[in-house]
Amino acid sequence: MTKQAVNSLSIRRVSSQAVARLIAVVALILISPKSYAQASLTAQPSTAEKLEFDVASVRQNKSGKPQSNIPLGPGNVYKPSGGLLIARNFPLLTFMEFAYKMTDYQEASLQATVPDWVISDRFTIEARTENHNVTKDQLRLMMRSLLAERFKLAVHYQARQVSVYALVAAKPGVLGPKIRAHPADSPCETDISSKTTPQTAKGDFPSVCGGILGLPASAQDRYSFGAANVPMSLIASALSSWGNLGRPVIDQTGLGGNYDFVLDYTPDPPASYAKEDSGGPTFQGALQKQLGLKLESQKGPADFLVLDHVEHPTKD
Repeated sequence: MTKQAVNSLSIRRVSSQAVARLIAVVALILISPKSYAQASLTAQPSTAEKLEFDVASVRQNKSGKPQSNIPLGPGNVYKPSGGLLIARNFPLLTFMEFAYKMTDYQEASLQATVPDWVISDRFTIEARTENHNVTKDQLRLMMRSLLAERFKLAVHYQARQVSVYALVAAKPGVLGPKIRAHPADSPCETDISSKTTPQTAKGDFPSVCGGILGLPASAQDRYSFGAANVPMSLIASALSSWGNLGRPVIDQTGLGGNYDFVLDYTPDPPASYAKEDSGGPTFQGALQKQLGLKLESQKGPADFLVLDHVEHPTKD
């Protein structure tokens, strides 16, 4: 999945498996689709909400690297394209994730149930709307309509009681030094077209707003992520991937409004590798010390996307 020139990661002295996991996480956050916050989009848009591209082409792609002219991630980071969406060499699962703003746990659950070709086959979608000021969420709704028409895709949401982590304040009313309420007068752009880096120096808050980005890490063996002007629900939903937690994270901080933050930590190596003490903070240690937040294990409700039907695409 494409990484739209907004992440600069410093990763060394970690296993190749750990690097691959980070790349997957960053692609997931920036390009892949999942919803780190379900926003206002519903599984099946009403008639009033249904939007369609004016022209669209879908064809199978058997070569080349995945490329997209807009970020296919769940946040608001967006490169206006004058009504064009050109995404080459992605699996159908990626387009589903984009259309439904799926979270990582939703993607993992759905991946276990879809036909193999939904993950293995690659497709190129080129589509256009006459609305040159189309928003990212409007493109998502148009993509839903396109997938329903060409792939006969039908899905629905299902609520389940599962093991989750609740994100809460470590100390009520106190946040850590690496998170702040987004200043009302702070410059904030979601357009990444003129950005080459999301921050000016290590440890700074990102200058691009609305999405979670990979950032320059503070040391060679660490990962660093951050965002500007995002809700706590978006931060909570992303933690499952960053910490390799294996379960959804839900926001129970009670904190409204939007926030800027940076989280810098040393990832755990794969289970087959011996752990080495690099002196860097663990994921949960960094979460508490840097952001003033912690995770509590409990049972809770989570929405999962369920596949009802899908077919190979119809020809243009």
